[in-house]
Parts: sequence; C-alpha cells; structure tokens
Amino acid sequence: MGGEVNKMTKSVRLTQRIESGGHWGGRLSAGEVLRIVDLEGRQGVDFLCYSATNPEERYHAPNTIKKAGHIALEKGDVLYSDVARALMTLIEDTVGGHDTIGGCCSAASNRLLYDSDLPGCRENLLAALAPFGLGRRDIVPNVNFFCDVPVFDNYQFGENVFRPSHSQAGDRISLQMEMDVICALSNCPQVNNPCNDGQPGPIEVSIISG
Repeated sequence: MGGEVNKMTKSVRLTQRIESGGHWGGRLSAGEVLRIVDLEGRQGVDFLCYSATNPEERYHAPNTIKKAGHIALEKGDVLYSDVARALMTLIEDTVGGHDTIGGCCSAASNRLLYDSDLPGCRENLLAALAPFGLGRRDIVPNVNFFCDVPVFDNYQFGENVFRPSHSQAGDRISLQMEMDVICALSNCPQVNNPCNDGQPGPIEVSIISG
C-alpha cells in the first residue's frame, strides 16, 4: 500500500489530542491510516505495534532496519514484524530520521541514568496496551517518532545519546496499515535528556479510513 492520504476519499473516524506524558492505544484495520501530528514541535513519541489477530507477532526493529537499509526511518519505509511481515508503511513524513535504537524511557531507567523518579514511556505503553490484554512481556524495542539519535564515527564519551528533536509545529507522519494492527504510543514526558528539548508538548492522533 502506498501514496499519501487522499482527503477527498478518506474520512476521519477519530481525532484526539494527547498531552505530554499521555498515552493512547487503538485497533486499526488494514488500509486505515494513523496520523500523528507534533502540535508544538520538538516532541518525541514512543510507538509500538502488533498484529491484531495474533499479538505475539509484533514490531521487530532488526527486520525493519535491515529491509530499510538504514537505521532512522523515513517516508516509504515499512515497519516489519518478527516473522518479517509488513505491519504498516510510513506514507507521509514531514520530518524524516525517526529513531529505532534509543528505546523507551521508564521510571527505572530515569533512576538509573538521571537519579530522577519521573515516570516514563514504558509505564505509558503498558497502560495503553492493558485494554488489549498485553503487558510487560509484550514490550519490545520501540520506534521513537520525531526523535533524533545520531549514529556517527566521532562520538565523544559523555555525549548524550539523544539530541533535541528537529520537528517543528505541525510536522506529522502517516502510517498506513498493511494488516489489522494494535497500536500503542506514549507522548514522551522526558525532561532529563534533550529528546523533547526540555519542554514536552502535545500531539494529535487521528485515524483515517475510507
């Protein structure tokens, strides 16, 4: 499936604003589109997805990266499952360079890395997945949309893994489902590293069908 969302033939069945630190989960059918908009810019969104008919089949970072041929996702890339089936395609992307290796923050990692008790995206993802009967064993390395985790040769010890997001207000991505999928996301509350530029903001989630 491909091509950008045609507003003349598509209808929006859900639009929801998610404040920083919030979470969202939903079930989408094959052919539907999930659109995520960074409303104020420089906001990270942690994301996971699963086959709706068999959630043991889920997003697999290695398959996705190897097929794409690059680490940071961009328009045209496909998110693949652990059995190498296409879950969804990134059909619209006004930013580019979405992280696949940084993983999600959590209360535990915040204590480990920053001596902070701030809850994180792991807790949010667990809350988003709970209505679908999924839990801790279902959390795998996730995509971080709008996040910049550079990989370069001249890395200096002590540099932060994350850099401030380069998304601007209104930047968006659209993901077209290649099968029936369960999606979960966390609108990252992190303030201890630069991923949200120290000022987490809101996002908007829409499901487009037709």
